[in-house]
Amino acid sequence: MRSRDSIFRTCLRGIYSCYWKRSKDRQQKCACCWFSFLSLVSILALGWMYICFVAYNDQNDVNSQAFKKLRVWVNWYMIIIILSAVLATYCLLLLVFSLVHISIKEPLALHCLHKGLLLVWLVIVMLGIGLMSYEWKEEWSTIHLSLQATAPFLHLGAVAALTIISWLVFQSYYRAKTTVLKIFIIGVFMVVLVMVFLSPLLIHSPCLTDTLPPKPRLVGHRGAPMLAPENTIMSFNKSVACDVAAFETDVQLSKDKVPFLMHDTGEKFLQRTTDVDNVFPDQMDNISSDFTWDQLKTLNAGKWFVKTNPFWSVHFLSEEDKNHSLKQNVPSLKELLNFAKERNISLIFDLNTGKQDEDDCNSTQQNLNDDDCNSTVMTILESGIQPNLIWWLPSKCRPYVKKHAPGFRQVYRSLNCTSFEAEKFLNVKYNALSTEEISQHTSNNVTVNLWVVNERWLFSLLWCAGASSVTTDTCHILKDMTRPDWHLAPHVYRIIWITADVVSLVVIIILLFVQGKARNQIFVLESERTVPLLNF
Repeated sequence: MRSRDSIFRTCLRGIYSCYWKRSKDRQQKCACCWFSFLSLVSILALGWMYICFVAYNDQNDVNSQAFKKLRVWVNWYMIIIILSAVLATYCLLLLVFSLVHISIKEPLALHCLHKGLLLVWLVIVMLGIGLMSYEWKEEWSTIHLSLQATAPFLHLGAVAALTIISWLVFQSYYRAKTTVLKIFIIGVFMVVLVMVFLSPLLIHSPCLTDTLPPKPRLVGHRGAPMLAPENTIMSFNKSVACDVAAFETDVQLSKDKVPFLMHDTGEKFLQRTTDVDNVFPDQMDNISSDFTWDQLKTLNAGKWFVKTNPFWSVHFLSEEDKNHSLKQNVPSLKELLNFAKERNISLIFDLNTGKQDEDDCNSTQQNLNDDDCNSTVMTILESGIQPNLIWWLPSKCRPYVKKHAPGFRQVYRSLNCTSFEAEKFLNVKYNALSTEEISQHTSNNVTVNLWVVNERWLFSLLWCAGASSVTTDTCHILKDMTRPDWHLAPHVYRIIWITADVVSLVVIIILLFVQGKARNQIFVLESERTVPLLNF
């Protein structure tokens, strides 16, 4: 009686079922169904957390899209991460409690509150997956890439988990009262075990290789936006310390045809990163061509960074850097060109005019009028920067640029557009190409720049694949990496894989016999107690 009402059992029972006293009559209906449901939700919770952490590389995309719709800057993605972590932890703890219940023969009486919360969590996960598939479907390509970086570790984790759970599986096997149930339990377990043991046969990762390509060069995405306000001279200056190969930025034209740096386009394009609502409250909804350069250069482009802390990185900055950030203005393209010229750093940019920029390869048609092309190209040429330092990305004006500035390096979004180019240069999103395609392109002397790469695991994977360069927000982190986070020769990984499987199999067999011996001893003890009673 005391063992049944121990503090451990009482607390465990209370947390799981909210019943603090044990009762033989308290049996939950469909206990196995609810246990299966809890297991399913826990697996989905782990899967969703995995998706959230993998997609963390693109968190700024989520926050930017939310700002466009809500006009309020909040780190929405971090809120999603925290909420998902709390709910996943809750589900996993419940699962652990249920497994302990099974091992000590406590009835599985899951409380209605837990059932309700599990249903809510299931709905949230399904909505999240559905929303991502509808609004952010390209992120599934990132999940596929991530498996090439994590699959070897997921395999080892799965082997360890199965080894631990086997104790409960064998316990359930010996407790089963029918042969059919025993066959079902051991059969399912063996199928899962074989699948996990052999899963490395399906693992293909560029980091499983005998040769490691050179480290990709770094391109500062709008400078170093975690250390200073994006698209400001301070931000580009911070990226210089990362030894970047190029600055990446976005160029727009003012009303008087002065090229300036600004990412957001269309209406309210200044609201996120400037104080336009205070300086020009009547022009908050205007587009770039409504403002003269004299008006634009009066705007402050740094206060928003300190106020909103978009990457949660401001508290790492010194007081001097914070004060310097508060004084940043909207820079012109000419200012950046002079800055890049002094430091012999390349420049790549998008030319934003509010229209979609689709690569028209070698089309002879102009998407912009000659004045727009001339203003941008002439600003570059008049700066005196070496032409080969300009990586010309916009398909707009490409024929004009080839005619008037043949020294610019032409950068494309598709390899189909480089048919007549002696030097092939691709600039694509990191998940637009498979690792095999990246390796193939670079081996064929194609320069491949991938954007935007912020996380170490992703940079490591693309490094192993042979990427030429990556555009990044985190140049201050990636610059310190001297090798990928992991890199193994194939034969070394095979040794690790086979060793882990063999050790796990040996432990599982030992647990099987230990459980069997323990059940036989219990059966003998029960028989010895029963026989005298029958004789009496």
